[in-house]
Order: sequence, then C-alpha cells, then structure tokens
Amino acid sequence: MEQCPACGGGPVRRDTCPSTFEYKGQTLTYDQPAWWCAQCGEALLEPSDQRATDTLLHDHQAQVDGRLTTEYIRQIRKTLGLTQQQAGQIIGGGHNAFNRYEQGIARPPKATENFLRLLDRHPHLITELLPEEAA
Repeated sequence: MEQCPACGGGPVRRDTCPSTFEYKGQTLTYDQPAWWCAQCGEALLEPSDQRATDTLLHDHQAQVDGRLTTEYIRQIRKTLGLTQQQAGQIIGGGHNAFNRYEQGIARPPKATENFLRLLDRHPHLITELLPEEAA
C-alpha cells in the first residue's frame, strides 16, 4: 500500500500509534497497529489489526456498562475448575460460548453474567450443577 485510499494523497506506513475510543463519555487510549497515512492521519486496519484490539475495546465497554470483562469470566470459569466446553454445557450458551466470551467476540447474556457472579461468590454451588458421575 503506497497511497492513502482515504485522502488519495498521503503515503502510508505500517506502525502502531495511539488511538482513542470513547464509549458513553468514557475514553480509552490504546496502541493500534495499522497502516497510517502520513498526510491525513487515517488508520487503515487489516483484520489482524482489528483482532489485536477487539478484546481491549470489548472490555472497556463492559467496564463502563458494569458488565463482566473477558478476564473476569475466564477467572471465574477456572476457579470453578471447568473447561470452556464444560462451562458452556453447564452454565449455558453451548460448547463454544465461553471461548467467544473470553475472547471478547461475544458478550454473555446478562442472566449468564449474574449467574457467574453468584458462582464466583459461592463456588461450592457448582457441584449442584455437575452431572452425578462428575460430582
């Protein structure tokens, strides 16, 4: 990529530059990899650039909304001693749900988050949900 498709004039270079993301009045500054235009400052993101910051942006929104972050979901699941597949089957969402929740690809339903909060406070209750052979 030699010329900026946004402004048509500037040369672009591969770099990681500070970017800001505002959500409900809360601003997050983070490093965004992209092709950057030297003239207009526009960032041109490749899919890998977007994936590099998706979780960060997802977690920012979750914190602003009072929702669970990806790391907190992962922490609760591990504290309960569950694999992602087991958590999806026992808590809900299906076998790939927790993978998506922990990567920031999808946000769990509010009811699932509330259930996870309860299990975080009372982890012994997970035995009530396990199949008899696993309990």
